[in-house]
Amino acid sequence: MTNREVGWNFDNTYVQLPTELFAKTNPTPVPDPELVILNKQLAESLGLDVQSLLEEGVEFFAGNQTPNGSSPIAQAYAGHQFGHFTMLGDGRAVLIGEQITPDGARYDIQLKGAGRTPYSRGGDGRAAIGPMLREYIISEAMHGLRIPTTRSLAVVTTGEPIYRETVLPGAILTRVASSHIRVGTFQFIAGLGKMDELRKLADYTIERHYPDIMDEEHRYLALLREVIQRQAGLIAKWQLVGFVHGVMNTDNMAISGETIDYGPCAFIDTYDPKTVFSSIDTGGRYAYGNQPYIGGWNLARFAESLLPLLHENEEEALQLAQKEITKYNGIYRENWLNGMRAKLGLFNQEEADNELIEEFLELMEQSQADYTNMFIALTFDQIDDLAICSADRFNNWHQKWKERQKRQKETAKDIKILMMNSNPAVIPRNHRVEEALGRALEGDYSVMGKLLEVLKDPFAHSEEQAEYAKIPEPSNTPYRTFCGT
Repeated sequence: MTNREVGWNFDNTYVQLPTELFAKTNPTPVPDPELVILNKQLAESLGLDVQSLLEEGVEFFAGNQTPNGSSPIAQAYAGHQFGHFTMLGDGRAVLIGEQITPDGARYDIQLKGAGRTPYSRGGDGRAAIGPMLREYIISEAMHGLRIPTTRSLAVVTTGEPIYRETVLPGAILTRVASSHIRVGTFQFIAGLGKMDELRKLADYTIERHYPDIMDEEHRYLALLREVIQRQAGLIAKWQLVGFVHGVMNTDNMAISGETIDYGPCAFIDTYDPKTVFSSIDTGGRYAYGNQPYIGGWNLARFAESLLPLLHENEEEALQLAQKEITKYNGIYRENWLNGMRAKLGLFNQEEADNELIEEFLELMEQSQADYTNMFIALTFDQIDDLAICSADRFNNWHQKWKERQKRQKETAKDIKILMMNSNPAVIPRNHRVEEALGRALEGDYSVMGKLLEVLKDPFAHSEEQAEYAKIPEPSNTPYRTFCGT
């Protein structure tokens, strides 16, 4: 299988950076790989030939072969993990190279679960099929929800057992990202105290993700400003659809503004800001309602890493960084408020909108209403079927909301279209994801295939999606997710 036949067109600019930032590492071959799923649409957008990948691509996706022109590496980075700083790196992921698409875009191609690297710290470098399929499902669902995200190109089983709490089938995920440069990447090189290397990483990041600011006089300050903008917008989008990342360590925040590293992630059903799914987040640090705060905390760590580049005087640098960081809350809030207005069919802004929105969220929390379906009920005027509607306070709120809608020039049809485009009919419900993963462990991938098809366009509001919008049966056991490392 040649590069020409498949469409691989690799460049390897990251390996031109200081050698402290990576280690040349080949994937570890596996005995009996089998292709589980291929993202055909994504493959085509990358300039790859789908038929060739279906016939022979499994050897690449398994790491048994590397395409001509690729330069496999494991990336070094650090991170605050639940607030504690640690020097890290890709312990089970190998970056094969940067695919240049037919339209000139650049994407990292990474094999996750591809074996031990110099950063494995005693781990086996492998991954089990459940977490890899979870990342495939959730990342593609996020793409359908129009939320910036890394994407999943393929999953293969490896033919070897993975030993965790139990013995599980091994698997490798092929991940596609604008890049894998993280806040933790900057923390790593800043922690080494190497000014020239830090500057080279910053310049590379600007050229790759923010080329418009390259010629600015204070481009490193502009870099901080741009990353704050993207992260504030990203986390607002998470909150608007009820997504819980689960492990918002600084090494899991991408400088590109994409959602990255889907571990113990999940979506809320019942609206509760204190919702935690991750089994290891016992203190609720990364709870749904805490995510905006943690985003700001992570960005402050990014700003600290950039301080030597912001000004030669440390005090001046600190003041410049603090000025930008203090803007984060306002930027996030504006993104979130505008998103909430759209979900409620509001085209313009009024001073009392925040109060209207917060009251609605409080009502949902008190009545334990389903977050996604509550907005759908408002969109299609089906509130009579909801238990919350029996409350006088909700009826009063509903009247205020309807009056608010009337104080704008748009028609009822315009309002409904806006709400339909802002409120997904379906999300990857946790019980549906678990059902798909459970069946996959039995060798049946059809359930996952149907789920992915339904999630492809969550704003279609089709008849097929109605079944997947149903909430799970009540349970006395809280839903828990696991990192899958």
